[in-house]
Amino acid sequence: MKVYLVGGAVRDKLLGRPVHERDWVVVGSSPEEMMAQGFTPVGKAFPVFLHPKTKEEYALARTERKTGPGYHGFTFHTAKDVTLKDDLARRDLTINALAEDEDGQVIDYYGGLNDLKQKCLRHITVAFSEDPVRVLRVARFAARYAELGFSVAPETLALMQQMGLHNELSYLVRERVWAEWEQALNETTPALFFRVLQQAKVLSFIFPSLEPLLTENVLEKLDAVAAKEKDTPLRFAVFIHYLLAVKTFTADLDQLIKSYKIPNQYYDTALGLHQALPYYLKVNFSDANTILDCYEAIDAHRRFTRAVVLLKGCALIENDAKLERLQNAFRYLQDLKFTIPPGLQGPAIAAHLHQQRLIALQTHFHTHNP
Repeated sequence: MKVYLVGGAVRDKLLGRPVHERDWVVVGSSPEEMMAQGFTPVGKAFPVFLHPKTKEEYALARTERKTGPGYHGFTFHTAKDVTLKDDLARRDLTINALAEDEDGQVIDYYGGLNDLKQKCLRHITVAFSEDPVRVLRVARFAARYAELGFSVAPETLALMQQMGLHNELSYLVRERVWAEWEQALNETTPALFFRVLQQAKVLSFIFPSLEPLLTENVLEKLDAVAAKEKDTPLRFAVFIHYLLAVKTFTADLDQLIKSYKIPNQYYDTALGLHQALPYYLKVNFSDANTILDCYEAIDAHRRFTRAVVLLKGCALIENDAKLERLQNAFRYLQDLKFTIPPGLQGPAIAAHLHQQRLIALQTHFHTHNP
């Protein structure tokens, strides 16, 4: 039995990037032997085990055969005679098919080291086309490594295009599309995720409703936002602001969320930003009413953390200098404590609190009520 570090951990180690998780391949073993050594089986489709101490994943070397459409349409074969080379051949890109043995020696059967030097994202074999998710993964890797100078090989782009023409991309499950999209939003240049799909002429197959909206201007703004803000839901919200028309924003956002089963946090941030922006634009620090209107419109008293995020989003869109001052005003309002007179109920309480906050703001910021 031999154990090898494989995939992304080897790739990123060679690139000098942080390694966040490690995957291992075990050659010459069996499920019975793995469990006898204390490994816990967790794989459903094929034998994967958790290390008894590190809890990292160890997979038995395997081969795969296409038996049906989509990325679920595979059967896997594991046996003691499956080699490391066999296992690595089923991976997507050459730079992801590198392995490292127990002595730290890098094993490269498919030209991954040369492609690292050439800064090239290249598929290993035409078997790449059997899994539609790989199209999204290539686009995501392009977004991740663009800052290092990586680009997609022309022959890989051509193969991705063929996958679209042969209807393989129709088998993509929307949750998987979102999973790759979300990861791409985390990258330094998230717009490249969409640009690569455009280059491969598959954007209309994967994002049919977004394809006509993804102009170069919108993509440039997405990267500009990413350069200033790390919060992924907020990046998404600002991107959606640029993408969707104001008049049909809510309906279009609802449809987008349903189409890709995007989590509620992203929906809430995007919709909240859309609702907050008109009030943010009206803020005038010589008029306490405009500050309080913004504070109350985005429910800052009950959801203060969310409100601060929405203000950041507004500032990213407007690129103005009032964010810090408005955040300070919100914090001031948040710290105020008021006594509710006996007998007040419902709307009367809200009206009382509004008036008290307005007076406090006028006093604190020396504003006036025109």
